[in-house]
Order: sequence, then structure tokens, then C-alpha cells
Amino acid sequence: MMKTTESVEDFYKRLPRDVASPQSTNNAGIGHFNVFSRESYSVVSPYSRRDFYKASLIIGTGKLYYADKWVQIDRPAMLFSNPVVPYSWEPESENQSGWYCLFTEGFIQHTERVESLKDSPLFKIGSNPIFFPGEAQLQEISAIFQKMMVEMASTYAQKYDVLRSYLHLLIHESMKSNPANSFGTYVNASARVSGLFLELLERQFPIDSPLASLSLKTPADYAHALSVHVNHLNRSVKETTGKTTSEQIAARIAKEASALLQHTDWNIADIAYSLGFEYPSYFTNFFKKHTGMSPNQLRNIAV
Repeated sequence: MMKTTESVEDFYKRLPRDVASPQSTNNAGIGHFNVFSRESYSVVSPYSRRDFYKASLIIGTGKLYYADKWVQIDRPAMLFSNPVVPYSWEPESENQSGWYCLFTEGFIQHTERVESLKDSPLFKIGSNPIFFPGEAQLQEISAIFQKMMVEMASTYAQKYDVLRSYLHLLIHESMKSNPANSFGTYVNASARVSGLFLELLERQFPIDSPLASLSLKTPADYAHALSVHVNHLNRSVKETTGKTTSEQIAARIAKEASALLQHTDWNIADIAYSLGFEYPSYFTNFFKKHTGMSPNQLRNIAV
């Protein structure tokens, strides 16, 4: 079952006591940061959303599940996860190595370069979170993680400032392995409105509890939240994406429904409610229309 959002405290509870003792959520003064070797303990990660960011160099084969997708990792890869998208890691090879660092919003806020970090494709909603570095990038990334490990163990008073700089370098070094993921700007007003809508749409997910329900359900709801007229929103989204606002909303709800059916044991009625459907039959009809199968059919395939 997909649990509620994992906190920093929950993360430390999963670690063996001989790997790392629990640390303050503000061990960096403002925010939290820590770095680990992936060889130090079992690297299986349960499917859930985290309330922290994570940058991982994965050396070893396995499958990465995020949102309703999965990717086969068959060579060294960099994974950047954020508090928005749930994910899990299932190793396949016995030998697993590499490093990862985790940090909270407060840690990256405490820097003059916060905007370049938060607006990078690595943390922006909907961007590709996986990078496959070449040999040169792999050596550089490994060296940065090793420097992080040394710095984390030091007693230098300003070590977290140094670690922020290493994090910044890590992000840019990783981006060199995928130059197509470059920074973008809105080409016109329609693109801007459409971009804001898509980002707001993505922020409604994932659904963490069957007791929760979507607060924004219709184009009018999103238009109100964005302080634009619904007609302007509809024109902008259609012009930019080729799909209507309603189609975008429906597609994202269907995507979340698939994830909940595959990764939770919630009953169909609970999933229907959490996605804003008054009756399970409405949800079943919606899901059939958008996926070609019933919720139970997808769940049986997943099992």
C-alpha cells in the first residue's frame, strides 16, 4: 500500500542504527542535508512520496517506478526526485553502489542561487528526472559525491555552505549528460498561462490518502485559482497543447487513477472519492473511457 508522505524522520527510521543516527530536521541550521553511500544498507525504496529532495547516483541495475511509469536502469544513472512525484526503486543486480544526498526545501532556500536550482529541469514539475552520464560525467559526479562525504564528516563551521556549492555543481554536471533538457522561457502569454495551468494541475497529485479529495476539478476551478477568465484559460491551453483544458485534466486524473490502482490496496470507492467522483460507477465509466479497461481489469493485470 502506498503510504502517506515520508518525512525526514521516517527516512531515518528506515536506516540501520549503525549506518546513521537520526539527525535534526534543521541540522544545516536552516533545513536538512545529508549524504550516504548506497553500499551501506539495503537500497530498496518503498513506493511513496517524500517531503524532501533527493539526488542519487545509481550504479547497479534495477527498475525505477515513478508516477505511473517505470524505467529500466541498465547503466549508471542520476536520479533527481522532488516532493511532488512518488517513486520506488527495485534493484535487480546484487551489486549496488553509488551515493545519494537528501535535502529539504529549507536547505536550498538558504542560498543566493535558489532560483537556478528550483527552476532547473531537475526539480521542475513534469521534467525528466533521470540522466545517464557518460564516462567523463560519471567520474566528475562520483568525485563530487566523495567530496560531499568528506565535507559532511568535517567540523568546518561553514561546511553546509560548501555542501550547497557541491550540490549546485552536481546538478549542472548531471545536466551535461542530457543537453536537450535546457532551460526554457514562455514564448507568449498563451504559453505562460498554459504552463502555469499544467504546473498547477500536476501539484494536485499524488493523492496520499483515500480521505483526501481533489480541490480543483474543473476548468473553472483552475481559472479561478490562476485569476484568469475560464475562456482565456481554455484558449491558451488549446493553442499551446492542442488539447482542451478538460482533456488535460481528465488525462491527468486517469494517470493518477492508474497509479493508485497499481500501487495501493484502496478499494475502488475510495479511489473514486479521492479523485473527485461522487459515485464509484461514475469513476468506472470515466476510467473505461480513457483507458479502454475497467479499474478491476487494470488491478488484476498489475497483480
